[in-house]
Amino acid sequence: MTVFLAGGAVRDLSTGSSVRDLDFTVQGNASKLKKSLEKAGAELWGEHEPTRTLFFWFPGSVRVEVSSARREEYPKPGKPVYHWAPILEDLRRRDFTANAMALSLNEGSYGLLLDPLNGMADIEARHLRLVSSYGFIEDPSRLLRAARLRARLGWEMDERTQTRYENAKNEDMIDSIPAHLKGYELEEIGHEEDGLRALKALESEGWMKHIFPAWTSAKADTHNLENLRENYYQLLIQGVHPDISAGQMELLTAKMQPKDIAALKKMFIRPGFVEQWNELEAEAKEFAKVFTGKEAATPSAAWRLLTSYQPEAILWLAHTGKSSAIQGKFKNFFTVWPEAKQKVPAALMQEMRITPEIERYDELLRELFFHLIDGKLQTDEEMRAFLEPYSPPAPPPQITIRRSRKKAAEPKIKSEKHTDDEIDEEGMPRVEDLDLDAEDVDEAEGDDEAEEDEVVKPTVKAKPIPVPIAQKEAEVAAPVKSVPAKPAPSVPVKPAKAEAAKHAPKPAAAKSVVPAKKPAAKVTQAKPVKKVAAPAKKAPAKKAAPKPAAKKVVKPAAKKAMKKAPVKVAKHAKKVVKKKR
Repeated sequence: MTVFLAGGAVRDLSTGSSVRDLDFTVQGNASKLKKSLEKAGAELWGEHEPTRTLFFWFPGSVRVEVSSARREEYPKPGKPVYHWAPILEDLRRRDFTANAMALSLNEGSYGLLLDPLNGMADIEARHLRLVSSYGFIEDPSRLLRAARLRARLGWEMDERTQTRYENAKNEDMIDSIPAHLKGYELEEIGHEEDGLRALKALESEGWMKHIFPAWTSAKADTHNLENLRENYYQLLIQGVHPDISAGQMELLTAKMQPKDIAALKKMFIRPGFVEQWNELEAEAKEFAKVFTGKEAATPSAAWRLLTSYQPEAILWLAHTGKSSAIQGKFKNFFTVWPEAKQKVPAALMQEMRITPEIERYDELLRELFFHLIDGKLQTDEEMRAFLEPYSPPAPPPQITIRRSRKKAAEPKIKSEKHTDDEIDEEGMPRVEDLDLDAEDVDEAEGDDEAEEDEVVKPTVKAKPIPVPIAQKEAEVAAPVKSVPAKPAPSVPVKPAKAEAAKHAPKPAAAKSVVPAKKPAAKVTQAKPVKKVAAPAKKAPAKKAAPKPAAKKVVKPAAKKAMKKAPVKVAKHAKKVVKKKR
Protein backbone atom coordinates (compact mmCIF):
# COMPACT_ATOMS: atom_id res chain seq x y z
CA MET A 1 0.00 0.00 0.00
CA THR A 2 0.98 3.63 -0.39
CA VAL A 3 1.84 4.83 3.10
CA PHE A 4 2.55 8.25 4.65
CA LEU A 5 3.65 9.51 8.05
CA ALA A 6 1.08 12.17 8.92
CA GLY A 7 -0.38 14.31 11.66
CA GLY A 8 1.35 15.24 14.89
CA ALA A 9 4.52 13.22 14.19
CA VAL A 10 5.36 15.40 11.17
CA ARG A 11 4.60 18.53 13.20
CA ASP A 12 6.87 17.43 16.05
CA LEU A 13 9.65 16.49 13.63
CA SER A 14 9.39 19.94 12.04
CA THR A 15 9.52 21.77 15.37
CA GLY A 16 12.19 19.59 16.99
CA SER A 17 9.82 18.39 19.71
CA SER A 18 9.87 14.84 21.05
CA VAL A 19 7.68 12.51 19.00
CA ARG A 20 5.15 10.82 21.30
CA ASP A 21 3.37 8.58 18.82
CA LEU A 22 3.40 7.71 15.13
CA ASP A 23 0.37 8.29 12.91
CA PHE A 24 0.44 6.44 9.57
CA THR A 25 -2.08 6.90 6.78
CA VAL A 26 -2.42 4.39 3.97
CA GLN A 27 -4.33 4.63 0.72
CA GLY A 28 -6.43 1.51 1.05
CA ASN A 29 -8.04 -0.58 3.76
CA ALA A 30 -5.82 -0.32 6.85
CA SER A 31 -7.74 -3.13 8.57
CA LYS A 32 -6.05 -5.64 6.27
CA LEU A 33 -2.71 -4.84 7.93
CA LYS A 34 -3.75 -6.14 11.35
CA LYS A 35 -2.36 -9.67 11.05
CA SER A 36 0.79 -8.58 9.25
CA LEU A 37 1.70 -6.06 11.94
CA GLU A 38 0.96 -8.50 14.75
CA LYS A 39 3.33 -11.01 13.12
CA ALA A 40 5.95 -8.26 13.04
CA GLY A 41 5.77 -7.92 16.83
CA ALA A 42 3.12 -5.24 17.28
CA GLU A 43 0.52 -5.58 20.03
CA LEU A 44 -2.99 -4.54 19.02
CA TRP A 45 -4.33 -2.12 21.62
CA GLY A 46 -7.60 -1.26 19.91
CA GLU A 47 -9.38 -0.45 16.66
CA HIS A 48 -12.20 1.68 15.32
CA GLU A 49 -13.92 -0.04 12.42
CA PRO A 50 -15.92 2.93 10.98
CA THR A 51 -12.71 4.85 10.31
CA ARG A 52 -10.59 1.75 9.62
CA THR A 53 -8.15 2.79 12.31
CA LEU A 54 -5.82 0.42 14.19
CA PHE A 55 -4.00 1.24 17.45
CA PHE A 56 -0.78 -0.69 18.10
CA TRP A 57 1.89 -0.87 20.77
CA PHE A 58 5.41 -1.80 19.68
CA PRO A 59 8.18 -3.01 22.03
CA GLY A 60 10.24 -0.02 23.04
CA SER A 61 7.35 2.18 24.17
CA VAL A 62 6.15 3.17 20.71
CA ARG A 63 2.47 3.93 20.13
CA VAL A 64 1.35 3.58 16.53
CA GLU A 65 -1.89 4.56 14.83
CA VAL A 66 -2.62 3.28 11.33
CA SER A 67 -5.67 4.65 9.48
CA SER A 68 -7.12 4.70 5.98
CA ALA A 69 -7.04 7.93 3.98
CA ARG A 70 -10.56 9.36 3.91
CA ARG A 71 -12.77 12.34 3.31
CA GLU A 72 -15.45 13.34 5.84
CA GLU A 73 -18.86 14.94 5.44
CA TYR A 74 -20.94 16.26 8.36
CA PRO A 75 -24.71 16.33 7.78
CA LYS A 76 -24.98 17.06 11.51
CA PRO A 77 -22.38 18.25 14.03
CA GLY A 78 -20.42 15.30 15.32
CA LYS A 79 -22.05 12.87 12.84
CA PRO A 80 -19.47 12.26 10.09
CA VAL A 81 -19.91 10.24 6.92
CA TYR A 82 -16.65 8.69 5.65
CA HIS A 83 -15.52 8.39 2.03
CA TRP A 84 -12.22 6.72 1.17
CA ALA A 85 -9.99 9.13 -0.71
CA PRO A 86 -6.37 9.92 -1.66
CA ILE A 87 -3.89 11.37 0.81
CA LEU A 88 -4.36 15.02 -0.19
CA GLU A 89 -8.08 14.91 0.56
CA ASP A 90 -7.30 13.21 3.86
CA LEU A 91 -5.02 16.12 4.82
CA ARG A 92 -7.71 18.66 3.96
CA ARG A 93 -10.24 17.06 6.34
CA ARG A 94 -7.95 17.38 9.41
CA ASP A 95 -8.21 19.83 12.31
CA PHE A 96 -5.32 22.36 12.07
CA THR A 97 -2.91 23.21 9.29
CA ALA A 98 0.09 22.25 11.45
CA ASN A 99 -1.36 18.72 11.60
CA ALA A 100 -2.31 18.60 7.90
CA MET A 101 1.12 17.59 6.62
CA ALA A 102 2.52 14.21 5.56
CA LEU A 103 5.83 12.62 4.60
CA SER A 104 5.93 10.05 1.84
CA LEU A 105 7.44 6.68 2.82
CA ASN A 106 7.20 5.22 -0.68
CA GLU A 107 9.90 4.28 -3.12
CA GLY A 108 10.51 7.04 -5.64
CA SER A 109 9.18 9.80 -3.38
CA TYR A 110 10.62 8.87 0.01
CA GLY A 111 10.83 11.91 2.30
CA LEU A 112 8.64 14.11 0.10
CA LEU A 113 6.74 16.61 2.26
CA LEU A 114 3.08 17.12 1.44
CA ASP A 115 1.83 20.46 2.78
CA PRO A 116 -1.24 21.50 0.76
CA LEU A 117 -2.46 24.04 3.35
CA ASN A 118 0.88 25.73 4.10
CA GLY A 119 1.09 24.33 7.60
CA MET A 120 4.84 24.96 7.76
CA ALA A 121 4.22 28.70 7.74
CA ASP A 122 1.87 28.35 10.73
CA ILE A 123 4.51 26.27 12.53
CA GLU A 124 7.01 29.08 12.06
CA ALA A 125 4.43 31.59 13.29
CA ARG A 126 3.47 29.22 16.16
CA HIS A 127 -0.18 29.45 15.23
CA LEU A 128 -3.07 27.03 15.41
CA ARG A 129 -5.20 27.70 12.37
CA LEU A 130 -8.32 25.76 11.41
CA VAL A 131 -8.28 23.88 8.12
CA SER A 132 -12.02 24.48 7.62
CA SER A 133 -14.04 27.50 8.67
CA TYR A 134 -16.61 25.12 10.21
CA GLY A 135 -14.04 22.90 11.89
CA PHE A 136 -15.25 23.43 15.47
CA ILE A 137 -18.89 22.98 14.48
CA GLU A 138 -18.40 19.84 12.38
CA ASP A 139 -16.16 18.12 14.95
CA PRO A 140 -16.43 19.68 18.45
CA SER A 141 -13.60 17.43 19.74
CA ARG A 142 -11.28 19.95 18.07
CA LEU A 143 -12.16 22.35 20.88
CA LEU A 144 -10.51 19.95 23.34
CA ARG A 145 -7.56 19.42 21.02
CA ALA A 146 -7.00 23.15 20.63
CA ALA A 147 -6.83 23.66 24.41
CA ARG A 148 -4.51 20.67 24.89
CA LEU A 149 -2.10 21.64 22.09
CA ARG A 150 -2.01 25.22 23.27
CA ALA A 151 -1.02 24.04 26.76
CA ARG A 152 1.64 21.66 25.43
CA LEU A 153 3.21 23.75 22.67
CA GLY A 154 2.62 27.23 24.02
CA TRP A 155 1.10 28.33 20.69
CA GLU A 156 -1.83 30.64 20.18
CA MET A 157 -4.76 30.43 17.80
CA ASP A 158 -4.78 32.93 14.99
CA GLU A 159 -7.43 35.65 15.07
CA ARG A 160 -10.08 33.92 12.95
CA THR A 161 -9.58 30.57 14.66
CA GLN A 162 -9.89 32.23 18.07
CA THR A 163 -13.15 33.87 17.01
CA ARG A 164 -14.60 30.59 15.77
CA TYR A 165 -13.43 28.90 18.97
CA GLU A 166 -15.33 31.39 21.12
CA ASN A 167 -18.45 31.09 18.95
CA ALA A 168 -18.49 27.31 19.21
CA LYS A 169 -17.92 27.53 22.94
CA ASN A 170 -20.83 29.91 23.44
CA GLU A 171 -23.14 27.71 21.37
CA ASP A 172 -22.32 24.62 23.53
CA MET A 173 -21.07 22.64 20.57
CA ILE A 174 -19.06 20.53 23.02
CA ASP A 175 -22.15 18.46 23.78
CA SER A 176 -22.15 17.11 20.21
CA ILE A 177 -18.84 15.21 20.58
CA PRO A 178 -19.17 11.52 19.56
CA ALA A 179 -18.51 8.98 22.30
CA HIS A 180 -15.37 7.48 20.74
CA LEU A 181 -13.79 10.92 20.26
CA LYS A 182 -14.65 11.88 23.84
CA GLY A 183 -12.85 8.77 25.12
CA TYR A 184 -9.95 9.43 22.72
CA GLU A 185 -9.40 12.93 24.10
CA LEU A 186 -9.65 11.77 27.72
CA GLU A 187 -7.02 9.11 27.11
CA GLU A 188 -4.71 11.61 25.41
CA ILE A 189 -4.43 13.50 28.72
CA GLY A 190 -2.51 10.54 30.14
CA HIS A 191 -0.26 10.33 27.05
CA GLU A 192 0.89 13.93 27.44
CA GLU A 193 4.38 14.46 28.80
CA ASP A 194 2.88 16.73 31.45
CA GLY A 195 -0.61 15.35 31.92
CA LEU A 196 -1.40 17.60 34.86
CA ARG A 197 -0.87 20.72 32.75
CA ALA A 198 -3.20 19.41 30.05
CA LEU A 199 -5.82 18.49 32.64
CA LYS A 200 -5.70 21.97 34.14
CA ALA A 201 -5.99 23.59 30.69
CA LEU A 202 -9.12 21.62 29.86
CA GLU A 203 -10.53 22.32 33.28
CA SER A 204 -9.95 26.06 33.00
CA GLU A 205 -11.79 26.13 29.67
CA GLY A 206 -14.74 24.34 31.27
CA TRP A 207 -14.48 21.27 29.06
CA MET A 208 -13.98 18.67 31.80
CA LYS A 209 -17.43 19.18 33.26
CA HIS A 210 -18.86 18.36 29.85
CA ILE A 211 -16.85 15.23 29.07
CA PHE A 212 -16.13 13.75 32.56
CA PRO A 213 -17.08 15.88 35.58
CA ALA A 214 -15.65 13.46 38.18
CA TRP A 215 -12.10 14.04 36.95
CA THR A 216 -10.48 17.30 38.06
CA SER A 217 -6.95 18.46 38.85
CA ALA A 218 -7.80 18.34 42.57
CA LYS A 219 -8.04 14.54 42.32
CA ALA A 220 -4.39 14.27 41.21
CA ASP A 221 -1.37 13.47 43.44
CA THR A 222 0.75 16.49 42.54
CA HIS A 223 3.76 15.68 44.73
CA ASN A 224 4.18 12.14 43.45
CA LEU A 225 3.70 13.31 39.88
CA GLU A 226 6.80 15.50 40.22
CA ASN A 227 8.76 12.61 41.69
CA LEU A 228 7.64 10.31 38.87
CA ARG A 229 8.78 12.77 36.24
CA GLU A 230 12.20 13.14 37.91
CA ASN A 231 12.75 9.37 37.79
CA TYR A 232 11.50 9.35 34.23
CA TYR A 233 14.13 11.86 33.10
CA GLN A 234 16.88 10.05 35.02
CA LEU A 235 16.06 6.82 33.20
CA LEU A 236 16.10 8.61 29.86
CA ILE A 237 19.63 9.87 30.57
CA GLN A 238 20.85 6.31 31.20
CA GLY A 239 19.28 5.00 27.99
CA VAL A 240 16.06 3.52 29.42
CA HIS A 241 12.95 4.79 27.60
CA PRO A 242 9.74 4.02 29.48
CA ASP A 243 6.28 5.22 28.55
CA ILE A 244 5.12 7.45 31.37
CA SER A 245 1.44 7.22 30.40
CA ALA A 246 0.30 4.38 32.69
CA GLY A 247 2.13 5.66 35.78
CA GLN A 248 1.01 9.19 35.13
CA MET A 249 -2.62 8.14 34.73
CA GLU A 250 -2.43 6.29 38.03
CA LEU A 251 -1.35 9.48 39.84
CA LEU A 252 -3.71 11.80 37.94
CA THR A 253 -6.66 9.73 39.23
CA ALA A 254 -5.16 8.90 42.64
CA LYS A 255 -7.94 10.61 44.65
CA MET A 256 -10.86 9.56 42.49
CA GLN A 257 -13.46 7.01 43.55
CA PRO A 258 -12.85 3.48 42.23
CA LYS A 259 -16.18 3.49 40.40
CA ASP A 260 -15.27 6.74 38.64
CA ILE A 261 -11.92 5.29 37.64
CA ALA A 262 -13.62 2.21 36.25
CA ALA A 263 -16.07 4.37 34.26
CA LEU A 264 -13.19 6.40 32.90
CA LYS A 265 -11.33 3.30 31.77
CA LYS A 266 -14.38 2.08 29.86
CA MET A 267 -14.40 5.26 27.83
CA PHE A 268 -10.86 4.84 26.58
CA ILE A 269 -10.54 3.83 22.94
CA ARG A 270 -7.45 1.65 23.51
CA PRO A 271 -8.26 -1.35 25.74
CA GLY A 272 -4.61 -2.39 25.58
CA PHE A 273 -3.60 0.78 27.39
CA VAL A 274 -6.15 0.11 30.12
CA GLU A 275 -4.67 -3.36 30.58
CA GLN A 276 -1.17 -1.91 30.89
CA TRP A 277 -2.44 0.52 33.51
CA ASN A 278 -4.11 -2.26 35.50
CA GLU A 279 -1.02 -4.51 35.48
CA LEU A 280 1.47 -1.79 36.36
CA GLU A 281 1.59 -2.47 40.11
CA ALA A 282 1.90 -6.24 39.74
CA GLU A 283 4.73 -5.96 37.19
CA ALA A 284 6.63 -3.58 39.46
CA LYS A 285 6.42 -6.04 42.37
CA GLU A 286 7.66 -8.86 40.15
CA PHE A 287 10.60 -6.78 39.06
CA ALA A 288 11.42 -5.88 42.69
CA LYS A 289 11.93 -9.57 43.50
CA VAL A 290 14.40 -9.96 40.66
CA PHE A 291 16.10 -6.64 41.36
CA THR A 292 16.85 -7.51 44.98
CA GLY A 293 17.82 -11.16 44.32
CA LYS A 294 20.98 -12.91 43.20
CA GLU A 295 20.39 -11.96 39.60
CA ALA A 296 21.31 -8.36 40.45
CA ALA A 297 23.90 -8.97 43.20
CA THR A 298 26.78 -7.21 41.42
CA PRO A 299 26.67 -3.69 39.94
CA SER A 300 27.16 -5.04 36.43
CA ALA A 301 24.30 -7.54 36.84
CA ALA A 302 22.03 -4.80 38.18
CA TRP A 303 22.93 -2.56 35.24
CA ARG A 304 22.16 -5.32 32.74
CA LEU A 305 18.83 -5.96 34.38
CA LEU A 306 17.83 -2.28 34.43
CA THR A 307 18.64 -1.85 30.75
CA SER A 308 16.85 -4.99 29.56
CA TYR A 309 13.70 -5.30 31.68
CA GLN A 310 10.32 -3.79 30.84
CA PRO A 311 10.93 -0.02 31.26
CA GLU A 312 7.43 0.84 32.55
CA ALA A 313 7.86 -1.56 35.50
CA ILE A 314 11.32 -0.09 36.21
CA LEU A 315 9.91 3.44 36.28
CA TRP A 316 7.09 2.51 38.62
CA LEU A 317 9.44 0.63 40.99
CA ALA A 318 11.85 3.59 41.05
CA HIS A 319 8.89 5.72 42.12
CA THR A 320 7.20 3.37 44.57
CA GLY A 321 10.13 1.28 45.91
CA LYS A 322 10.74 2.27 49.53
CA SER A 323 13.37 -0.24 50.73
CA SER A 324 16.94 0.97 51.14
CA ALA A 325 18.28 -1.80 48.89
CA ILE A 326 16.09 -0.72 45.98
CA GLN A 327 16.66 3.00 46.43
CA GLY A 328 20.41 2.47 46.89
CA LYS A 329 20.70 0.62 43.60
CA PHE A 330 18.68 3.23 41.77
CA LYS A 331 20.88 5.96 43.25
CA ASN A 332 24.00 4.14 42.05
CA PHE A 333 22.40 3.63 38.65
CA PHE A 334 21.58 7.33 38.30
CA THR A 335 24.75 8.92 39.74
CA VAL A 336 27.58 6.62 40.93
CA TRP A 337 28.02 3.95 38.27
CA PRO A 338 27.96 6.34 35.27
CA GLU A 339 31.09 8.02 36.69
CA ALA A 340 33.05 4.88 35.83
CA LYS A 341 32.77 5.80 32.16
CA GLN A 342 35.26 8.59 32.83
CA LYS A 343 37.85 6.01 33.93
CA VAL A 344 38.00 4.32 30.55
CA PRO A 345 41.74 4.45 29.58
CA ALA A 346 41.46 6.18 26.24
CA ALA A 347 45.22 6.84 25.99
CA LEU A 348 46.10 3.21 26.73
CA MET A 349 43.57 1.97 24.21
CA GLN A 350 45.04 4.28 21.60
CA GLU A 351 48.51 3.01 22.41
CA MET A 352 47.31 -0.58 21.97
CA ARG A 353 45.67 0.33 18.64
CA ILE A 354 42.14 -0.26 20.01
CA THR A 355 40.01 2.16 18.00
CA PRO A 356 36.32 2.23 16.99
CA GLU A 357 37.29 0.66 13.66
CA ILE A 358 38.08 -2.73 15.20
CA GLU A 359 35.47 -5.45 15.52
CA ARG A 360 33.52 -5.77 18.77
CA TYR A 361 34.55 -2.28 19.87
CA ASP A 362 31.15 -1.52 21.43
CA GLU A 363 31.17 -4.88 23.17
CA LEU A 364 34.63 -4.11 24.54
CA LEU A 365 33.52 -0.76 25.96
CA ARG A 366 30.52 -2.40 27.59
CA GLU A 367 32.60 -5.16 29.20
CA LEU A 368 35.25 -2.67 30.28
CA PHE A 369 32.58 -0.53 31.91
CA PHE A 370 31.19 -3.55 33.77
CA HIS A 371 34.64 -4.49 35.07
CA LEU A 372 35.19 -0.94 36.26
CA ILE A 373 31.94 -0.69 38.22
CA ASP A 374 32.60 -4.13 39.71
CA GLY A 375 36.04 -2.98 40.87
CA LYS A 376 37.94 -5.68 38.96
CA LEU A 377 40.35 -3.31 37.20
CA GLN A 378 42.33 -1.29 39.72
CA THR A 379 45.86 -1.00 38.29
CA ASP A 380 47.32 -0.24 34.88
CA GLU A 381 48.69 -3.79 34.64
CA GLU A 382 45.22 -5.24 35.14
CA MET A 383 43.83 -2.82 32.58
CA ARG A 384 46.49 -3.74 30.02
CA ALA A 385 45.95 -7.47 30.60
CA PHE A 386 42.21 -7.05 30.03
CA LEU A 387 42.69 -5.08 26.82
CA GLU A 388 45.40 -7.33 25.38
CA PRO A 389 43.03 -9.86 23.70
CA TYR A 390 41.30 -7.00 21.89
CA SER A 391 44.52 -5.36 20.70
CA PRO A 392 45.07 -5.97 16.98
CA PRO A 393 48.57 -6.98 15.81
CA ALA A 394 50.97 -4.23 14.97
CA PRO A 395 50.95 -3.32 11.29
CA PRO A 396 53.99 -4.45 9.27
CA PRO A 397 56.72 -1.88 8.83
CA GLN A 398 56.21 0.38 5.93
CA ILE A 399 58.26 -0.64 2.94
CA THR A 400 59.91 2.27 1.23
CA ILE A 401 61.00 1.55 -2.31
CA ARG A 402 64.05 3.64 -3.06
CA ARG A 403 64.87 4.15 -6.66
CA SER A 404 68.59 3.92 -7.39
CA ARG A 405 70.17 6.96 -8.85
CA LYS A 406 70.87 6.88 -12.52
CA LYS A 407 74.50 6.32 -13.35
CA ALA A 408 76.28 9.44 -14.40
CA ALA A 409 77.01 9.55 -18.03
CA GLU A 410 80.54 8.38 -18.73
CA PRO A 411 82.80 11.14 -20.04
CA LYS A 412 83.60 10.80 -23.64
CA ILE A 413 87.19 9.87 -24.30
CA LYS A 414 88.98 12.54 -26.23
CA SER A 415 90.44 10.86 -29.22
CA GLU A 416 92.04 11.97 -32.38
CA LYS A 417 90.07 9.39 -34.26
CA HIS A 418 86.69 10.63 -35.33
CA THR A 419 84.25 9.31 -37.80
CA ASP A 420 83.00 11.36 -40.64
CA ASP A 421 79.68 11.78 -38.84
CA GLU A 422 81.41 13.83 -36.16
CA ILE A 423 82.20 16.66 -38.59
CA ASP A 424 79.77 19.50 -38.63
CA GLU A 425 78.81 21.34 -41.73
CA GLU A 426 81.30 24.18 -41.12
CA GLY A 427 84.22 21.90 -40.26
CA MET A 428 84.84 23.63 -36.91
CA PRO A 429 86.44 21.52 -34.15
CA ARG A 430 85.67 21.82 -30.45
CA VAL A 431 88.41 23.08 -28.15
CA GLU A 432 87.72 20.21 -25.74
CA ASP A 433 88.39 17.68 -28.48
CA LEU A 434 91.79 19.15 -29.24
CA ASP A 435 94.48 16.99 -27.62
CA LEU A 436 96.42 19.92 -26.16
CA ASP A 437 98.79 20.07 -23.25
CA ALA A 438 98.00 22.35 -20.36
CA GLU A 439 100.54 24.94 -21.51
CA ASP A 440 99.17 24.83 -25.03
CA VAL A 441 95.74 25.48 -23.74
CA ASP A 442 97.00 28.38 -21.68
CA GLU A 443 98.73 29.88 -24.69
CA ALA A 444 95.69 29.42 -26.85
CA GLU A 445 93.45 30.99 -24.27
CA GLY A 446 95.92 33.82 -23.67
CA ASP A 447 95.49 35.10 -27.18
CA ASP A 448 91.79 35.39 -26.67
CA GLU A 449 92.28 37.41 -23.49
CA ALA A 450 94.65 39.81 -25.26
CA GLU A 451 92.05 40.73 -27.81
CA GLU A 452 91.05 43.91 -25.95
CA ASP A 453 87.39 43.80 -24.93
CA GLU A 454 86.05 41.82 -27.80
CA VAL A 455 86.07 38.50 -25.95
CA VAL A 456 82.50 37.43 -25.30
CA LYS A 457 81.69 36.56 -21.67
CA PRO A 458 79.80 33.34 -21.13
CA THR A 459 76.16 33.71 -20.31
CA VAL A 460 74.23 31.61 -17.82
CA LYS A 461 71.31 30.88 -20.08
CA ALA A 462 71.25 31.71 -23.74
CA LYS A 463 68.28 32.05 -25.97
CA PRO A 464 68.22 30.03 -29.19
CA ILE A 465 69.17 31.93 -32.32
CA PRO A 466 66.32 32.36 -34.74
CA VAL A 467 66.62 30.30 -37.87
CA PRO A 468 66.85 33.26 -40.30
CA ILE A 469 69.80 34.81 -38.35
CA ALA A 470 71.66 31.50 -38.23
CA GLN A 471 71.25 31.09 -41.96
CA LYS A 472 72.51 34.66 -42.53
CA GLU A 473 75.61 34.07 -40.46
CA ALA A 474 76.26 30.86 -42.32
CA GLU A 475 76.29 32.79 -45.59
CA VAL A 476 78.71 35.42 -44.20
CA ALA A 477 81.10 32.76 -42.87
CA ALA A 478 81.12 30.75 -46.11
CA PRO A 479 84.10 32.60 -47.71
CA VAL A 480 86.11 32.13 -44.55
CA LYS A 481 85.90 28.36 -44.96
CA SER A 482 87.45 28.45 -48.39
CA VAL A 483 90.37 30.71 -47.27
CA PRO A 484 91.12 29.69 -43.69
CA ALA A 485 94.67 31.22 -43.81
CA LYS A 486 93.38 34.78 -43.59
CA PRO A 487 92.21 35.93 -40.20
CA ALA A 488 88.95 37.72 -39.84
CA PRO A 489 89.49 41.46 -40.41
CA SER A 490 87.29 42.45 -37.48
CA VAL A 491 89.39 40.53 -34.92
CA PRO A 492 93.18 41.23 -35.12
CA VAL A 493 95.46 38.51 -33.79
CA LYS A 494 98.29 39.58 -31.47
CA PRO A 495 101.47 37.46 -31.20
CA ALA A 496 101.97 37.87 -27.44
CA LYS A 497 100.64 34.48 -26.53
CA ALA A 498 103.05 33.47 -23.82
CA GLU A 499 102.37 36.45 -21.59
CA ALA A 500 98.65 36.41 -22.28
CA ALA A 501 98.44 32.75 -21.31
CA LYS A 502 99.12 33.64 -17.69
CA HIS A 503 95.92 35.61 -17.51
CA ALA A 504 93.87 33.27 -19.63
CA PRO A 505 90.21 32.68 -18.62
CA LYS A 506 88.71 29.31 -17.84
CA PRO A 507 88.21 26.82 -20.63
CA ALA A 508 84.58 27.78 -20.66
CA ALA A 509 85.57 31.16 -22.11
CA ALA A 510 87.23 29.39 -24.98
CA LYS A 511 83.89 28.03 -25.99
CA SER A 512 82.47 31.52 -26.22
CA VAL A 513 84.75 32.58 -29.08
CA VAL A 514 83.31 30.02 -31.39
CA PRO A 515 80.71 31.61 -33.67
CA ALA A 516 77.19 30.60 -32.85
CA LYS A 517 75.71 29.09 -35.91
CA LYS A 518 72.81 26.72 -36.30
CA PRO A 519 73.16 24.17 -39.04
CA ALA A 520 70.76 24.97 -41.79
CA ALA A 521 70.85 21.55 -43.34
CA LYS A 522 72.78 18.32 -43.10
CA VAL A 523 75.95 18.39 -45.20
CA THR A 524 77.51 15.31 -46.78
CA GLN A 525 80.49 13.81 -45.05
CA ALA A 526 83.05 14.30 -47.81
CA LYS A 527 82.72 18.01 -48.54
CA PRO A 528 83.56 19.52 -45.16
CA VAL A 529 86.68 17.30 -44.90
CA LYS A 530 88.13 18.62 -48.17
CA LYS A 531 87.45 22.25 -47.31
CA VAL A 532 89.11 22.18 -43.93
CA ALA A 533 91.94 19.64 -44.33
CA ALA A 534 93.74 21.19 -47.34
CA PRO A 535 94.51 24.68 -46.08
CA ALA A 536 95.14 23.55 -42.50
CA LYS A 537 98.86 22.68 -43.24
CA LYS A 538 99.80 26.20 -44.38
CA ALA A 539 97.95 28.16 -41.78
CA PRO A 540 99.71 29.32 -38.61
CA ALA A 541 98.46 28.24 -35.22
CA LYS A 542 95.15 29.60 -34.11
CA LYS A 543 94.52 31.26 -37.44
CA ALA A 544 92.57 28.33 -38.83
CA ALA A 545 89.61 29.09 -36.60
CA PRO A 546 88.00 32.27 -37.89
CA LYS A 547 86.91 34.83 -35.36
CA PRO A 548 83.37 36.07 -35.30
CA ALA A 549 82.69 39.25 -37.18
CA ALA A 550 81.00 40.83 -34.17
CA LYS A 551 80.31 40.13 -30.53
CA LYS A 552 78.12 37.09 -30.33
CA VAL A 553 76.78 35.32 -27.30
CA VAL A 554 77.23 31.59 -27.26
CA LYS A 555 73.89 30.06 -28.07
CA PRO A 556 72.63 26.55 -27.47
CA ALA A 557 72.55 26.13 -31.22
CA ALA A 558 76.28 26.90 -31.36
CA LYS A 559 77.04 24.38 -28.65
CA LYS A 560 75.18 21.80 -30.62
CA ALA A 561 77.21 22.66 -33.70
CA MET A 562 80.49 22.23 -31.82
CA LYS A 563 79.85 18.66 -30.82
CA LYS A 564 81.75 17.25 -33.78
CA ALA A 565 85.11 18.14 -35.21
CA PRO A 566 87.15 16.86 -38.20
CA VAL A 567 90.04 14.50 -37.60
CA LYS A 568 92.71 16.26 -39.64
CA VAL A 569 92.11 19.66 -38.12
CA ALA A 570 92.72 18.27 -34.65
CA LYS A 571 96.08 16.75 -35.66
CA HIS A 572 97.25 19.87 -37.42
CA ALA A 573 96.31 22.16 -34.57
CA LYS A 574 98.38 20.04 -32.19
CA LYS A 575 101.48 20.24 -34.34
CA VAL A 576 101.25 23.98 -34.86
CA VAL A 577 100.98 24.72 -31.17
CA LYS A 578 104.05 22.56 -30.41
CA LYS A 579 106.14 24.40 -32.95
CA LYS A 580 105.36 27.71 -31.38
CA ARG A 581 106.51 26.45 -28.03
